[in-house]
Amino acid sequence: MMNIPFSPPYIDDEVKQEVLSTLDSGWITSGPKVVALEKLVAEKTSLGHVVCCNSATSGLLLMLHWYGIGKGDEVIIPAYTYAATALVVIHAGATPVMVDVADDFNIDIEKIRNKITEKTKAIIPVDIAGWPCDYDKIFNLVDSDNIKTRFTPANDKQKQLGRIMVLSDAAHSIGAIYNNIPSGKCADFTVFSFHAVKNVTTAEGGAVCIHVPDDLFDHGKIYKELKLMSLNGQTKDAFTKNQGGGWRYDIVMAGYKINMPDICAAIGLAQLKKYHQVILPARKKVFDAYSVAFQKYSWAQLPPLDNEMKTSSYHLYALRIVNITEAQRDKMIDYIAQHGVAVNVHFQPLPLLTLFKERGYKIEDYPVAFNNYSREISLPIYPELDLIKINYIVATIATAYETVLQSKS
Repeated sequence: MMNIPFSPPYIDDEVKQEVLSTLDSGWITSGPKVVALEKLVAEKTSLGHVVCCNSATSGLLLMLHWYGIGKGDEVIIPAYTYAATALVVIHAGATPVMVDVADDFNIDIEKIRNKITEKTKAIIPVDIAGWPCDYDKIFNLVDSDNIKTRFTPANDKQKQLGRIMVLSDAAHSIGAIYNNIPSGKCADFTVFSFHAVKNVTTAEGGAVCIHVPDDLFDHGKIYKELKLMSLNGQTKDAFTKNQGGGWRYDIVMAGYKINMPDICAAIGLAQLKKYHQVILPARKKVFDAYSVAFQKYSWAQLPPLDNEMKTSSYHLYALRIVNITEAQRDKMIDYIAQHGVAVNVHFQPLPLLTLFKERGYKIEDYPVAFNNYSREISLPIYPELDLIKINYIVATIATAYETVLQSKS
């Protein structure tokens, strides 16, 4: 029996050397490595400015705060996502308005239309598993005259933009492409996650990509404002203060303490340098191998595959099993785990979770989200998986299906 973990971090000698160089420098909190990572993310996404912080959750909250979203406002999110997408809305003081998803796991655009009110200030589409949302359709919606006339700005930034902000939760999708545009450049603002299980990791971390219309906003000014907001509103970070005689600083806003340290940025910097040439193609190779292997099984529903409009980041291989119950899916997972393969489920729809049930959200209102979830098994996908391991995983899942379905439970 093999022992195959779900998502170990990609740590090679170059990552180790980058981290050691940070330790040897004597500077481990926010400093030059963070700035270098910001510039590299910007380069890889064809953007001018990117702000790193300590998590994607923090990055989303930062942008809601920047846009002045708070009590009495509504933010539209998919019901099928990780809890953080909703929690940032709650922490901002606003109300999450949940929308069902489509068959590809991503938010259903037509159902967004029915949820927009005069209170709607933002939409947070989520690129589930690294598969981009339909951003053209989202922008066609928020830019349409009948929707824009309902938008009620409450501050100068909202007046400047003049419409609902599109804030992409791209925690899964660094390296994905939508309509020949790299993920990071598809929305007004896009937030990547660099959590330990993501395609690129800083152990914990995130990045905010700035792409709001530059004829309306100065991106450099937004960058400086977000850096201030991420470090307690302090006009000088610790690295700048440490540069001989520069100790004096001011606090100019009620900011957060969500900056990324250099010791974390070093990991992501080394990974991102080889991401598009080495790591991402290796993930695609695993993804494609699964797709070829599972095509022969009538019970296997493959995740969305690359087409002329969209290219995935291959963050997850979200396999769905045809015509099974949630309980049968769970039994399959138990069998797979007993045979040494770590799998997962992405995600439990938010209305299944206690916090949201207590707030009145009902899973019956999101039938597609529940259907996708109840049949989904996320498979291991990372560069270290060779064909022998992939074949073992596929065979184990096939046997799990046969074993569970024969039990007729």
